[in-house]
Amino acid sequence: MERFSAILGIFFFLGLPWLLSENRKRISFRVVGWGFLLQLILGILVLGIPALGFEGPLQGAFESINDFVVNLLNLTQEGSRFIFGSLIDTSKFGFIFGFQVLPTIIFFSSLMTIFYHWGIMQRVVYAMAWIMQKTLGTTGPESLAMGANVFVGQTEAPLIVRPFIDRMTRSELFCLMVGGMATVAGGVLAAYVGLLKDRIPNIAGHLITASLMSAPAALLISKILIPEMDPKNKKLIRPSQMPKSQLSNTIEAAAEGASEGLKLALNVAAMLLAFIALLALLNMILASLGNTLGFAHWGPSVFPPELIKASNGNLSLQLIFGWALAPLAWLMGIPWSEASIAGSLIGEKIALYEFVAYLHLSEVKTELSDRTIIILSYALCGFANFSSIAIQIGGIGGIAP
Repeated sequence: MERFSAILGIFFFLGLPWLLSENRKRISFRVVGWGFLLQLILGILVLGIPALGFEGPLQGAFESINDFVVNLLNLTQEGSRFIFGSLIDTSKFGFIFGFQVLPTIIFFSSLMTIFYHWGIMQRVVYAMAWIMQKTLGTTGPESLAMGANVFVGQTEAPLIVRPFIDRMTRSELFCLMVGGMATVAGGVLAAYVGLLKDRIPNIAGHLITASLMSAPAALLISKILIPEMDPKNKKLIRPSQMPKSQLSNTIEAAAEGASEGLKLALNVAAMLLAFIALLALLNMILASLGNTLGFAHWGPSVFPPELIKASNGNLSLQLIFGWALAPLAWLMGIPWSEASIAGSLIGEKIALYEFVAYLHLSEVKTELSDRTIIILSYALCGFANFSSIAIQIGGIGGIAP
């Protein structure tokens, strides 16, 4: 039944943007076909086809990458131990988010800045952009920005195509924004891994795969919603033409990356503190409203029992999200018995912050099947939430008012 719902979901998730498209006649079937095919190929190579007993040829590489990333992030503890001492010892103090996860953002940001200074990231981004342009036929700047979005944030990726933004078409600008929301920055992805590595097997490999698959998916959906009417920038920028590092040496690059990582870590901490507190406030108001309206009497007849249990019998935002978005979760291939919990996590990701959703996923994973956990780890991976709209307007608007 789950496979049937997933197949139905493919038609739904492609059909909905088609219905909302600005110009259905100008939709490129090359973009649609290759955008879907690239995701399918990557998924089969990495995950295989379990229903047919087919193991992905890259499964071994997938597990090796996962182990490498986890071991790399474990090195963060060497620096954390020097700063925080025994506070990072989970056997004594338990899992403390600020000591276990946030330092990984600083370390990974420093590492990525070094790679950028050496010119490695420019070549990796160019390779991804080249593949997408040759297959999907997208323009140079949008292909390059989409490739960059896999590794850097939604405010940094536009800087790579900064000289072209003021003459981008409406379709290209929309593609740039969708790509920023569909993917995550390398430092944030590292933080997700740090949060979930001891709770979900092979999570690093899954999140890296999710971010890679999101690039062609974002191109596919954006080009259906706003098809290209007048492509002007077909030529792909070469690595030598990309913005170069202004840092003088590797030591300065490491220091600059650590400084930027600290800003990002503090931003993540502030967002989590604010959003979790606001969520608690909203739930308190909804619980009071529910008590006034006699929710205990009519609630169980409207909402699934697993959601009622998760909300401690009170009306809550998660309960409303779960009820409203359960059909969406079911169309992703999640069993209906788990769709309401999955829907509540998807709702938190969209309305609040993906970190909040991942935190709650790690808490409720015992109530979900392995299949559902993996699907959700892919579904929650991305910056697509309401706060990102303001971030992108400020970031892109500042570059090209």
